[in-house]
Amino acid sequence: MSSADVAEKLAGIKATGAHANRRPVDAATLILVDRSGRKPRILFGRRHEQQVFLPGKYVFPGGRVDPVDRRMPVFGMLDADSERRLAARVVRPSAARSRALALAAIRETCEETGLLLGTRDAGAPEGVPEAWRPFAEAGLYPDLEALRFVARAVTPPRRSRRYDTRFFLAEASAIAHRLGDVVGPQSELTELVWAGFDEARRLDLPIITQAVLEDVEALLSAGPYARPVVPFYYMRGNRFHRDTLD
Repeated sequence: MSSADVAEKLAGIKATGAHANRRPVDAATLILVDRSGRKPRILFGRRHEQQVFLPGKYVFPGGRVDPVDRRMPVFGMLDADSERRLAARVVRPSAARSRALALAAIRETCEETGLLLGTRDAGAPEGVPEAWRPFAEAGLYPDLEALRFVARAVTPPRRSRRYDTRFFLAEASAIAHRLGDVVGPQSELTELVWAGFDEARRLDLPIITQAVLEDVEALLSAGPYARPVVPFYYMRGNRFHRDTLD
């Protein structure tokens, strides 16, 4: 599917759904890229068919921000460009909110895939929230320096779920630990797939995932001195828009 095809699909998104309107909640997702081979591959998980939101679709791992994400100790900081863009077009932006978004992407990836992004350079964290216990047991601090903010998308109004999702990119080499028995027939994600861009386009992807996939491919293909843009997808009036966050 070409970028033009994705743009046409985005333009065809209905302005409103059939559900009561609600404010979108902060969420984050992680795009893991493996560049160890000749061509980069991206990690996708297939959602369980019984899930209310996007059943059976292939997605990047992620989910909503949890209050405990603000209390988790971390290693390093987000890069300045990511910090600035995370604060753009946000009511009451703060460094704590940006950090919580990045941490949510790391925690949700752990919960859904069993993959932990972190470092042992600072020893093992102590007194961590229960949701973060796998990191303490593995002797890992979540590593914010491994993440880069690359896209944002807000679910259109009157959908069954509404999220203001920030997409982060990280290298597969940042995976420091793996848990077993996380993905399976009875789990939120029933399988994991590492797919190249051409293969990924043949998966059953949500429209917004297709759009961000095109953005990520362009980002990875850009030269080292190219100035990257961070796309922002949202509904205004009867149209779905793609702006950029500078």
